[in-house]
Amino acid sequence: MKSNEWFVAFLDSAMAAFSCQTGTIHRTGPDGMLDLVAQRGVPEALMDKIAKIPFGKGIAGAAAERREPVELCNLQADLGGVARPDARQTGVSGSLAVPVFSKIDGLVLGTLGVGMFAPHEFSDEEKSRLAGLAAELADVWEE
Repeated sequence: MKSNEWFVAFLDSAMAAFSCQTGTIHRTGPDGMLDLVAQRGVPEALMDKIAKIPFGKGIAGAAAERREPVELCNLQADLGGVARPDARQTGVSGSLAVPVFSKIDGLVLGTLGVGMFAPHEFSDEEKSRLAGLAAELADVWEE
């Protein structure tokens, strides 16, 4: 298994590729919850809220449950029915989370999410690129 530093460096690279200021990597734990593996830019006050996320809750949980990218173009103005009110504390407006799929059995191994302070509508190409990075996480987790 890769070290925590590897996941933080991976997340830093993903955030830079999308000019984002925040990011998270969650992995599905044995209890079926999304466990935080790495984060950047998330306020300390929210750490307990993002340490374990149920499928279907928040942006990461919605991406895991729906098995598709979930985005909000302006989290500060509209929670989009998926984000929790506390998510506004991040200062993020544009956010995107994608599921990480097992290449063996198609199960959701976790999620990869990025966010930026400016409102942003992610294009299909950007969603595809982030999903490609999520596939790299699947490769690491299934080594």
